[in-house]
Amino acid sequence: MSLNKKLTLSFIFAILVAILIISFISNKMINDRFDTYLIDERNKKFETIREDINELFLQKGSSITSDDISNYAKMEGIYIEIKDLNDTMICNANNNMPHHRKMMNNMMKGHGKMMNSYLKNTSGAYRKKAFPLIQDEKQIATLIIGYFDNAHLTESALIFKNTLAKSFILSGMITTVLGLLISIFLSKGLTNPLISITETANLMRNGNLNARTNAPTSTKEIMELSDSINYLAETLEKQELLRKRYASDISHELRTPLTTLKSHVEAIMDGVWEPSYEHLNILMEEIDNMTKLVDDLRNTFQIFEGKLSINKTLFDISEEMKNIIFLFTPIFEKEGFSLEYSIEDNIQISMDKDRLKQIMYNLLSNSMKYLYEDGKVKVKLCKEDKHIKIIVEDNGSGIKEEDIPHIFERFYRTDVSRDRKTGGTGLGLSITKTLVEAHGGSIHVESKFGIGTIFTILIPSSM
Repeated sequence: MSLNKKLTLSFIFAILVAILIISFISNKMINDRFDTYLIDERNKKFETIREDINELFLQKGSSITSDDISNYAKMEGIYIEIKDLNDTMICNANNNMPHHRKMMNNMMKGHGKMMNSYLKNTSGAYRKKAFPLIQDEKQIATLIIGYFDNAHLTESALIFKNTLAKSFILSGMITTVLGLLISIFLSKGLTNPLISITETANLMRNGNLNARTNAPTSTKEIMELSDSINYLAETLEKQELLRKRYASDISHELRTPLTTLKSHVEAIMDGVWEPSYEHLNILMEEIDNMTKLVDDLRNTFQIFEGKLSINKTLFDISEEMKNIIFLFTPIFEKEGFSLEYSIEDNIQISMDKDRLKQIMYNLLSNSMKYLYEDGKVKVKLCKEDKHIKIIVEDNGSGIKEEDIPHIFERFYRTDVSRDRKTGGTGLGLSITKTLVEAHGGSIHVESKFGIGTIFTILIPSSM
């Protein structure tokens, strides 16, 4: 069953149940209250009749006749009799007719066809009610009034009850129709955006990652779902582009050293080159480049798959940073560059020492690649609030503004570093970012093209 149909039926079912419950309870409470009102009115009339007959009996005594009380019986559709204290009948409404038949005839004559029809089908029981006739606060006789217990249902009362029942039925029908229309409108308002989102998801499943949904809705949850689907499509599209680029870059990175190796080996095999140290050293360099590429690929995919191991220990990062700079200083000086530092002493940190070295090696190597003649790199370490800050600043070629958001992506290299000799594999910064984040830290970059670049690392302090 479609969601649209299921929602519509659910709404209709809920509306019908609500209407039935409301109609039943309302009808019953109103009818019960109306019956109570009619019975109270009947009892008041009986009390009025008792008072009138009591006064009449005081005037006439035992000489009171049926004619004296018959008008009350006819007018109210009841049976009346008077008995003395010895339970001997003094008179009744009509001594010549059994009082049950007399009662029925009076009621049918008094209330017309509707009452006649009602009394033929009624299951009401015949009741008698005794009232004392009083003189000087003493009972002198007994007034007995006979009636059917549903005799309070006059023609007007029946008309009112029938009208009330019809109004509930008519209201229920109108409400059901309106509920059907509203439920269809609401269900379509909920399902149409979901159908649009489903169609987009199916297009994505079939490989169309350009598909986007624009669900026409003002429902917050559906809007969030639509945005999530669009974000997913955009992310998958980017991942697909990255995957293709990775495949192309890996192929390119492997092809170059393999081509070099193949050409050199063929030259040696053909006798063009002798297997000298110089030629073999060229082959060894290419093998080293391939080994580094494979290692970087292994690291980056381990990171991507969540298999990166972090072995934290507590150590003095100030001393470790000085050791790293000491190792890199000769390399910088050999290329005609300078490596300066400003390191705050005695900073303790809990992190993986080997990963720290890997982070700094990548940043320092990356900075050195883009330095101009007499270039300079400055490293700064300090403790700031609850973080330890590492800054690597250079005055090299810098990064174009449009490249900055992408420099931490795998295999990404800016235009000025497309040469393998300077650009490397394009994996160093991606690995660096992941290693920093694996320690709960963050890395940021600021750069101006042609002026220089600043990398800032923040790592939570353990002390």
